[in-house]
Amino acid sequence: MAKTVAIGIQSFDKIIEGNYFYIDKTSFIKEWWESGDDVTLITRPRRFGKTLNMSMLEQFFSVDYADRGDLFEGFSIWEEEKYRELQGTYPVISLSFARIKEKDYKKTKAKICEVIRNEYIKYSFIKDSDVLTDADRDTFSRMMSRDMEETDATSGLYQLSDFMYRYYGKKVIILLDEYDTPMQEAYVNGFWDELAAFTRSLFNSAFKTNPYMARAVMTGITRVSKESIFSDLNNLEVVTTTSDKYETVFGFTEEEVFTALDEYGYSDKKEEIKWWYDGFVFGKQRDIYNPWSILNFLDKGKISTYWANSSSNGLVGKLIREGNRSIKTTFEELLKGETIRCPIDEQIVYNQLDDNDAAIWSLLLASGYLKVVKFEEKTRAGQDVLYDLNLTNAEVEDMFFGMVRGWFNKARVDYNDFVKSLLLGDVEAMNEYMECVTEQIFSSFDTGIKPSKSQPERFYHGFVLGLIVDLSDRYVITSNRESGFGRYDVVIEPKDKKEDAIILEFKVFNSKKETSLEETVGSALTQIEEKNYAADLIARGIPAEHIRRYGFAFEGKKVLIG
Repeated sequence: MAKTVAIGIQSFDKIIEGNYFYIDKTSFIKEWWESGDDVTLITRPRRFGKTLNMSMLEQFFSVDYADRGDLFEGFSIWEEEKYRELQGTYPVISLSFARIKEKDYKKTKAKICEVIRNEYIKYSFIKDSDVLTDADRDTFSRMMSRDMEETDATSGLYQLSDFMYRYYGKKVIILLDEYDTPMQEAYVNGFWDELAAFTRSLFNSAFKTNPYMARAVMTGITRVSKESIFSDLNNLEVVTTTSDKYETVFGFTEEEVFTALDEYGYSDKKEEIKWWYDGFVFGKQRDIYNPWSILNFLDKGKISTYWANSSSNGLVGKLIREGNRSIKTTFEELLKGETIRCPIDEQIVYNQLDDNDAAIWSLLLASGYLKVVKFEEKTRAGQDVLYDLNLTNAEVEDMFFGMVRGWFNKARVDYNDFVKSLLLGDVEAMNEYMECVTEQIFSSFDTGIKPSKSQPERFYHGFVLGLIVDLSDRYVITSNRESGFGRYDVVIEPKDKKEDAIILEFKVFNSKKETSLEETVGSALTQIEEKNYAADLIARGIPAEHIRRYGFAFEGKKVLIG
């Protein structure tokens, strides 16, 4: 009989003691230990087993689990005697920043202090031991205070390592899970510089200048740039999604997934599951599946967007929605199933996300929304390595389609009515509904660091994304492409050649050239004809009489269609 699938358990011992479904990842213990690396940073997308694996490391090495070898019996790590002897022999400091999602620096720092304080409380018995001096006990007391000073906080892990080393007579292993969660919140909420300075000092004392540390592991979603918080850590081994280390430790391989599907009676679902949930690539290992969706499918027997919708995608949505024209047009290509080519910098520089396209695609790759199809090796100095990227799988695509629809929620009814009127050729209704749409959602696409002021460019490209999402089953939507003698704004091409194609041209009212929005509409229509934007459509077999043309004239939030 198949084991019960327990959802959301992140503690290794709870899974093993409950005899719940578990795929053996204990090989990670051996691989990491034998690497000999001093401090290891491993980045993987959310819900890929990072926390569970950190729990496994803690319970394997920690002296607190010295009599719990039973947890590992029957797994690969227990096959070698030297690892059976290693289990439960190290003092371990284990922390997590996963829940630190505050909106300002003061509260964020207080939460980090609370995490450190809880470790001191856990080992408070050391305070009364004879290995500490009275001065040490004073320090210990300050660390357990709710009013911990910043200078104490930044040296807190260093001091605790010292105290534990003296008590146990052995250097400590430090485990820090989801180290970058507060960093992302700091970027979104505008206190990046303050938190980066605090974190840099904390990490330097804990991981660089700490003679009482044996080894350390940090996990997160992104590799925050070295200059931001890791500038002093030259002992750091970074393992990202493109690295070859630990390729199969986080996530499920296809063999593991298909074996589970057989066990739970879903052998006939393999191809469907592959289409929805396969696609993650770590190092050279392809066909990695996200565990969260697989576990939920095994539990419920229903395909859904489990992983993609399991937590907020707010940062990703913000970067695309408020992004420049280049970002939106590239995102259009991704939504249509196309592959993009760009350089990738796995050191995420958060303060570059607002105006650096490559930084955004790098973040989406690290977060699991994009996958590497292939890349070109460097052939000369100074050359960027170019990566071919596309959306990871159907689940991610479904999530993004839902995200784009969500941007129009305020004007959903009017937007739907506008699209219907557009397809029917009802210009009067198009004007009525479009006026409501622009009034309600214009600002949603124009709140970036460098707003477009009078130009509706951000709105226009967001509007195109909406068309792609809503009409992709019947039409091919293209924008900003060459045709005839210029670049058109939007072409809506029917997949059924019997239906009408539509060309849209957007123009901003220019008071030096025009006296009214009606003249701007006329200018847009004239441009469609003079530039022969219909050329490609005609070449692909659509009769000229089945090509409709519309000019959109903008003046601020006012719009006229003709």
